Parts: sequence; structure tokens; C-alpha cells
Amino acid sequence: LVIANFPANFTDLALRRLISIAEGGRRCGVVILLSVDESLENLRGFSPSDLEKNATVLQWNTDRGFRLADPDFAAWPLKLDAPPSADDFGQIVRMAGQHARDVRRVEVPFERVAPATDQFWMSDSRKGIDIPVGRAGATKLQFLRLGKGTSQHVLVAGKTGSGKSTLLHALITNLALHYRPTEVEFYLIDFKKGVEFKVYAEQQLPHARVIAIESDREFGVSVLERLDALLRDRGEQFREVGVQDIEGFRNARPDVVMPRTLLLVDEFQEFFIEDDALSQQASLLLDRLIRQGRAFGVHILLGSQTLAGAYSLARSTLGQVAVRIALQCSDTDAHLILSEENTAARLLTRPGEAIYNDANGLIEGNHPFQIVWLGEQERLRHLLEIRRSAESLGGRGSAAIQQMSRSLPLVFEGNIPADPTANRRLNRVLSKCQHPIGAFPPGPPTSIDSPWSCWLGDSVSMGGPVELNFGLREGGNLLIVGRDEQAALGIMTTSALALCAQARSIQTTSQVISVLDGSLPNSESLQAWKHHRQFWHASDDSATGSQIMNVSTPRETAAAITQLSAELHRRTDEPGLPLFLFIYDLARFRDLRKSEDDFGYSGGFGGAADKPANCAQQFSELLRDGPAVGIFTIAWVDSYQSAQRWLGREQLNRFEQRVLFAMNANDSSSLVDSPLAGRLGENRALLYRGDLGTLEKFRPFSPPAVDWLKKLSSPPAASEPVVAHEASYVPITLPAPLPIPSTTSPAAESNFELNIQDPNVAASAADISDELPNIDELTVQ
Repeated sequence: LVIANFPANFTDLALRRLISIAEGGRRCGVVILLSVDESLENLRGFSPSDLEKNATVLQWNTDRGFRLADPDFAAWPLKLDAPPSADDFGQIVRMAGQHARDVRRVEVPFERVAPATDQFWMSDSRKGIDIPVGRAGATKLQFLRLGKGTSQHVLVAGKTGSGKSTLLHALITNLALHYRPTEVEFYLIDFKKGVEFKVYAEQQLPHARVIAIESDREFGVSVLERLDALLRDRGEQFREVGVQDIEGFRNARPDVVMPRTLLLVDEFQEFFIEDDALSQQASLLLDRLIRQGRAFGVHILLGSQTLAGAYSLARSTLGQVAVRIALQCSDTDAHLILSEENTAARLLTRPGEAIYNDANGLIEGNHPFQIVWLGEQERLRHLLEIRRSAESLGGRGSAAIQQMSRSLPLVFEGNIPADPTANRRLNRVLSKCQHPIGAFPPGPPTSIDSPWSCWLGDSVSMGGPVELNFGLREGGNLLIVGRDEQAALGIMTTSALALCAQARSIQTTSQVISVLDGSLPNSESLQAWKHHRQFWHASDDSATGSQIMNVSTPRETAAAITQLSAELHRRTDEPGLPLFLFIYDLARFRDLRKSEDDFGYSGGFGGAADKPANCAQQFSELLRDGPAVGIFTIAWVDSYQSAQRWLGREQLNRFEQRVLFAMNANDSSSLVDSPLAGRLGENRALLYRGDLGTLEKFRPFSPPAVDWLKKLSSPPAASEPVVAHEASYVPITLPAPLPIPSTTSPAAESNFELNIQDPNVAASAADISDELPNIDELTVQ
């Protein structure tokens, strides 16, 4: 403690504290360097001897310089070191500052808390979760304990750089090292604009059931709904066995796998950034899970950089969270994370320094500790070890253990477009593309009369791919509006892929899709449509010249529209196979623009037009009358203004199904009577179904990769099973009535024989579960 010009500006209180430090500071490692200005008057009641008796005193004399005040040495001259030069002084200060930062950094190695090799996956969770997360004091460890008494859920708060992410990673990794996937399962949701949890998806952490990266609120709420259903399901199982909690159930039914469930939500306050129905639903579900999760083995960890703000979880709900972990935070958050009387969190000074409190924030529950440090490479090494253990376990143990060890988590990556290759239903349809015409395996029930489907992207909830059906009704066209060219291309090419594949399933060689491609020269979209045309080249009928997909340029618009118009008139008497007109970039097709003269054109069936219809009039007929006879239009236009200029209000109404990308709120309201598209971010879209009056948010598919198309178009070897991506369509014969249990409870098991008709087709659980909608999980051996 360095004090210059004492006693300038000292008060009586400051003086008393200084004397106390001088008397007892040395034992605590606190020393004082003090210079006294003798020209100043001493404070009343102060004697210099109060400080001198605990100090080495140097006195200045003008003639003799500094001398020691001790009488035994006062006669001897004292030579002090000269001060450093200005340059040396600056360098010393800088070096001291750099070393000071290093000294403040305290790292506790993760190996201090990781299990020994012989203890890997040996912990039992039936009585609760007991896991070390840091060092308390010099030798002890700080444990996170859940499942006992009131310690059921956790609240974590810490500002940026405080070590919150390190704590979450250390907790997830250490739990996965101590407990098997059959003992603990994770639901991981990250609302931050980052990829904190991506490594667990890449390494296929077997404990993870759901991993959400840059999650949407809708997806988060759907996870809460799934856990709410889990509570109800476990409640039914407990009643059947006659027990009150998860420990009693596992003791009574050791043959049934029932892991403890940990829901981890980072930046949970994102649920409540808007005062809307989603916020209210999230608040209701979280309150129910926190209050009722204890008995059912469901635990919740809520993390946040701050708890302050207008929108947050109700204080009554947070009051039910007994375990609090406070890291460096503001004074306001220090009160909120612990309690009004407990401000210990504001005194935390270094990253990783934290307070563990399992007494609802009361002072007597404070346990200071240092979070363990887990670097990226070390974390990756442990995750690889966990995955190898899961893979080896996949061939041993009961069927339930094998299934949980090999199951892949449901991953929501909000920072990238949806991946069409991961769409099981699309893959099932595309599996027929590997067979020549006339040699299809039995296909799904697609026919001329049944609605045809395409998939636009992945839902932002846990509902799976967003499916759009095309049935014989007016207004069944689809309009895509927005400037996201990549997303529009992904939706249109993936939809074309799905619709052509369904045509192949009924072994047709007739044209199904006519594409008007407005792509610019040398553009990515031009190449994409070219590759799709090549992909379906094998399906063309060489005898008749018929093509299942035809791609036309803007100069060829009139011929393509005239051909479709002739087919429209023919279908008044004779129905035919569904036909789809794809228009990529409507504003590039001048021939389709509705002119002022066209507003008086009556055309169509029974029309009274005296002259042949032009291209724009024929297009108007297709929009108006086509869906009722199976001719549908799917068009992309870059803006609402362009849609108005090319279509007009009347033709816009022919598109009852609309996809919107990010746009201003006024345009969104004009198109779907809602400003919601004005709040869309990157890789997001809205699907409006006019016949139902519903809005659905989703992530559009990226354009299918060329390598994937080439792989699909390559015929498999005769000895290889026919597999498209991860799944193939498997025709199965089931006994009737099906012995399906009335509950999705794992305890209620039913066995029945599945007759795979084609031995060359590899069956997967995904395929068969599509045929059995009441089965939640299925193992195929």
C-alpha cells in the first residue's frame, strides 16, 4: 500500500484503518510504503510513534541525506539506489502489468475432476447427479449435486468473459464421462449468436437428445413441450408401478431404461424478449417443469449474462431454483442471482472465480470455488473417447442400451440453411432414382389422384421438415417472395427433386416439371438447374422424346406456356398426371407480365375472346384454372413490388400458398396480413397457407449439392443394398390388428414380425417408424 504526502486528505477513520493495517497487515502479506510531509499538521490525537513502532523509518536531512532513525544506525551514512531512467521505468511498468495479468489467471486442470480410467461411466444416477465442477480451497473439490432435497435446478449468471461457457462445457463433458447415456441425457439449447454446442453435434455425443445452435424461440418452446410430455409419460409409468419418484421406479423396474434428463438453456431470457404468446407459453412450461420435474428426474440449468431487464422468467419461478452459481457480474445481477442481502458476487474479480450457493442465494449457502479449465483440444479428446465407448457399447448389452448408445441427436443449426440430404422422407422417395425405368422397387402410395408433396425446409420447431401438398383445388399455386436468391433456389430445386421422384414412383416418362429459368449467365442458379436436368436425363423417353423435366430460357417462354395452355384445355375432359410450372425469377419474363389490356380478357373455358390469347393471358389462365385440373405454378419473385407489377392483385390471389423471406413489415402485411416477415433473420422464411390461414416459420433448404446428385444417379452394385443417404423406402407387411401399445412408454414393449419383401433393401429404424406413427423409438436388428 503506497501512500504519498501523509497525512494530506486523511480523516480520523482513514487514520485508524491505516494504523490497523500497519499493526496486522504483515501477517496477511500487506505492507505499507509511506512518505510523511512534515510541513503538514498532524491529525488530532495522532502520534507518529503509532506507525513508527511497526515500521523501518528513514529520515531526511538536508545536509546528510537519508539516515535510519534507529539510534544504533543513525550515525552512519545511507546510500540509496538511484531511480531508473524514464525508459527503464516505462519498461518495468509494462512488464509488471503483463505479469500481473498472468498471475491473476488461475487455472484448475480438468483432470482434477475427470474420472479415473477405471471409473469411466461407472456412476449411477438413480439417487441423483453428483459431479465435481471446480476446486474449493487448496485441496477440496466443489460438487454440483442435483436430485436431493431442494437442489433440483440450477441458475448460472456471469458477464462476458467470466467463464460461464467454460463452466457449461466442463459440466457437460464431465457428466458424459461419469454417466452412461442410459443414466443421463441432455437437451442443449443455445440462444447466443455462436456455436458453443456445435462440437457435441459434430462428435455425436450419445447423451444428447437435442442440440440447438443459434436456436429460435419456437424451437426452444417445442423442446419444452417435449419435456412436458415426458413428465406426463413418466407419471403414467410411475402410477402403473405404484412409485413416487424416479429412484423408486428404477428400483422397481431395473429392466427399464430411464435416465435423468438435464435441460440446459444458455441465454434463457431470449424466451421472453417479446411479450407474445410464445413468451407466455415458455413461462408456463418452464414453471411447470421446475415445479414438477423433481420427482420425474428432470433438471433444468438456466444460464444468462444478466438477469436484469423488463422481460425475464417470473420471480416466483426463479425462487424455485435452489442452486445458484454466480460468476463475475454487475451489482444489480449480484443481488438477483443470490439475494438482496447477499452481494458476495460483486467481489469476484477473475475469470472462472465463482460462488456456488445451494440455499436459494442466502449468505450462509455461499461456497467460493474456481471453475476447472477445459481447453478445446482436451474437450475434443474426451468427446472422442466417449464416442468410441458408445460405439463399442452399441454391440453389447440390452437392445435399449444399444439404441441409446447409437442414436443420433436431433440437431438444430440456426446459423446455416437446412440440409436436404438429412430429410428422411425425401431420401426415401429418391431411393427409386437408382433404378432404371421399369425396375423400380415397390414405391410409396403416390398416384395421379392423391396429393403430391414437396419439402421446403426444416421447421424451427421439432416438427420435422415443412411439407407442402398439392391437391386438386383452386388457388393451389405457390409464390415465393424475397431477395434471398440462395434460399429461393434451395426451395425450388429441392421441390423439383421431390416431385420428379414421385413421378418416377408411378413409372411415368411424361413431363412433370416445366422450368422457366431466369438465371443470369454463368450464375450458380443456372448451373444448379443444368445439373438437375442432367440428373433426370435417364428418365427421358427416347422413343417419344418426352422429358420428365424441361428447362426453358426467357426467350423460350411462349413455347413452354403455349404447351401448358394446350394441356390445360385438354384436361377439361380427361384428367392427367400433375404438372408443375417452376418460374425462377419472375421479373425476368416480360412475356408473362400482365398488361393493362389484359384486364378485360375473359379467356378460359367458355371465354368470349375473339382473338387468340397471348402469352400473358395464357399464363393468367394457368394460374386461375390450372390447380383444379392438376397444373400448379411455383414462382419466385424478388419483391412484393415486382409481384404487383407482373401479376396484379387478381393474379396474386391465385397464389394461396406463399413463402416469404425477410422484408419490410408493410410488404409482409400486404402479402400475409402479418408483419412477421419483417422480423425474419438470415436462413429463415415464413410459409403462409391461405386455405388454413396459418403461418409457419422454417429454415429453407440449401440447393442440393452436385456431388449428392451424382451419387444418387449412380446405379448401385448388385450386391449392395439400395440406400439413399441414411434411409431407403422399405415395404413392410404388418399383422392386423397391430399390437401397438396404448402408451409410448418404454416399459410397454410389443414385438411383431416385419416382412421385408426385398432382401436387397436395407431397412432402417427411420423407415419403419414412418409406417408406425405411434412408436416413439424403434430398434431394427
